[in-house]
Amino acid sequence: MNGEHILREGRGVRILVIGAGATGGLFGARLATAGRDVTFLVRPRRAELLRERGLRVHGAGQDFAIQPKVLVTGEITETYDVILVSVKAVSLESAIEDFAPAVGPDTLVMPFLNGRRHLEVLEKRFDADRVLGGVVRVQTTVDTEGDIFRVGELEEMFYGARVGTAPRRLAELHETLSGAGFPATLSEHIDAEMWTKWVLIASFGGATCMMRGTIGEIVAAGGAQFAAALVDECAAVAAAAGYPVPEQIHNGLRASATAPGSPAATSMYRDLSHGYPTESDHLLGDFLQRARQLDVPTPLLELATISMRVYENSR
Repeated sequence: MNGEHILREGRGVRILVIGAGATGGLFGARLATAGRDVTFLVRPRRAELLRERGLRVHGAGQDFAIQPKVLVTGEITETYDVILVSVKAVSLESAIEDFAPAVGPDTLVMPFLNGRRHLEVLEKRFDADRVLGGVVRVQTTVDTEGDIFRVGELEEMFYGARVGTAPRRLAELHETLSGAGFPATLSEHIDAEMWTKWVLIASFGGATCMMRGTIGEIVAAGGAQFAAALVDECAAVAAAAGYPVPEQIHNGLRASATAPGSPAATSMYRDLSHGYPTESDHLLGDFLQRARQLDVPTPLLELATISMRVYENSR
């Protein structure tokens, strides 16, 4: 098959979503509701729940459900045009083994993990020109019933080529993802988008996890200067890597990190609060390693990273 014509137009594009959690579940449900051909690859327990209850989304003024097409490991018998990867970093290696049979010679792989290391992992397994960059901005969680709960209305998806992906492939992909109930943006600067989000996740995640509290609780305890300084450290690393955070966004991050009463936290902090494994090595440890390679001093980030290593080692 010609690599520049791999995607069947519109509804014919076959999409495999890896995981049906807060991110993959929401966007997969949106795409399926819009008539796209979507299948979810999930763990057996999740598959059983989805087959019994369907995939339900509620909150922030919207309630809808789909009866999803579901596969579990070992049931893949054909390849897909697009694979959306939305698992936690700690599960990436096993997820790759699970979905590898679905990757054909022209499949595009779109990961929506935070950070950068996952790109290197995927590119070692698959051709670099098929691994796209991706960023999602979403306010969702999975509730006690296994449904997707929308905490807020924010739902955005950004994606783009990193290495040599043919323009026609991107255009056809963009056509498929557009008009599905959320803003879908084909970005010419996806690496910059990814670095900017990583600065947000590393600084807010580092602050809330190290201090064991929300942004508002940190500020109330006199930690506003600390939180702002951590934002500045992370932004300095991004700039040294060649992806400076735009000044307006940088100022906005500082304002959000020092907002009195803010309930803001990150999924890493929520995982820590429940005693779960976290993505701290992927999000903080890798950020710290790159800071050292770039010779950027990040003493606060180092403390946050050590704090999370102690947590992970004691679990």
